Amino acid sequence: MFSIHTLANGTRVLLAPSNDTQAVCVEALFPVGSRHETQALSGASHFIEHLMFKGTQRRPTTLHISRDLDRIGAEYNAFTGKDYTGYYIKASAEHLDLALDMLADMLYSSTFKLVEFDRERKVILEEIHMYEDDPRRSIEDTYEELLFRGHPLARLISGTEQTMLGITRPHLLAYRDRHYQPARCIVSIAGKVGEHALEVAERTFGAVRARKRPVPAAPSFTQRPRGPMVQLQKKETAQAHLALGVPTFGVEDARAYPLGLLANILGGTMSSRLFIAVRERRGLAYSVHASSDHYADAGAFTVTAGLDPARTTQALRVIVAELKRVRDRGVTAEELSRAKENTEGRIVLGLEDSSARADWYGKQALLRKEVLTPVERIARLMAVERDAVAAVARDVLRGDRLHLAVIGDFTEKDAAKWKGMLTL
Repeated sequence: MFSIHTLANGTRVLLAPSNDTQAVCVEALFPVGSRHETQALSGASHFIEHLMFKGTQRRPTTLHISRDLDRIGAEYNAFTGKDYTGYYIKASAEHLDLALDMLADMLYSSTFKLVEFDRERKVILEEIHMYEDDPRRSIEDTYEELLFRGHPLARLISGTEQTMLGITRPHLLAYRDRHYQPARCIVSIAGKVGEHALEVAERTFGAVRARKRPVPAAPSFTQRPRGPMVQLQKKETAQAHLALGVPTFGVEDARAYPLGLLANILGGTMSSRLFIAVRERRGLAYSVHASSDHYADAGAFTVTAGLDPARTTQALRVIVAELKRVRDRGVTAEELSRAKENTEGRIVLGLEDSSARADWYGKQALLRKEVLTPVERIARLMAVERDAVAAVARDVLRGDRLHLAVIGDFTEKDAAKWKGMLTL
């Protein structure tokens, strides 16, 4: 089980103890990501994440931070999404005090020295170039640029080379101070928590002075872009990459459960419909996968594939046919049962680690109206009936919503041909 406690400065501390581990993970989360940025500050959230490891008032350099954590064999890192930013330290439970003190120090006392600011900007520019050179990674960005066009959700989390070169240190500090307020922070502690965890959280995170700076709300995503639409990124590659899908709904929508099961049936396993139809029967792709992903007020149902460029059109035809078939005919009772069991197994296996448990509870507390235990989440999945899966398939799998992004050595003539195939 878990418990949530609110410190005097507004910080919420979530405790998720587990008796089957000697490790503890502390994860601190803030509800700020790339969708909260202006166009000029695109990439700011990710930039801040990098700079948090570069020195604080008490630990002046990155070496002071890394040396203390490496000494105890800790795992530590950070991540930026479109809705959130998170930082974590996982260590032996005896070092919980250091983990909490280190995170609080980094998040509220980092100095963002100008020399580090300029140096890390260069690092991020190279990270942007790295992603641009890897179509397996960049296809999802290209797809979301198309799917959420006209909205901040379409922007790259990393920002662009132009925006990264334009961000100034004063602007970045103002953005950080506006969003990194104690009352906006979730501290999720999972694993061998110990009886003194809340006391240490009070002494570290609770010691930060409360702030009341106004935070503008992120622009809502209220309209699903119309399709069919095709976006081609011409690139000489040995393998073509495509992402085909439709915009859906936010994370709190009850239809997220049947839609997730639909994605599992279509492309979640090696026995799924798309894997069999595209790879096993026809050998058209090395990888093919379906997923259902959600932000606070938007989502996407997506099929991705990496394939032989010469067989892209044939593979796309097969994928569209499978989407049409599941929309028109629904799924079988056996398929739904297998999807439920597979999803349950993944949840159970995925939460064996203390860092996964901290992330599971922390992100729910940050982004959802209620926090569910794994048992409660599984119960809701198990309650989904075939009619609900059929209904969500009919609702979202529509030709006027289809969006296709492709990276490969193709022409606009190819893109026009593919657009004509996007009918359901």
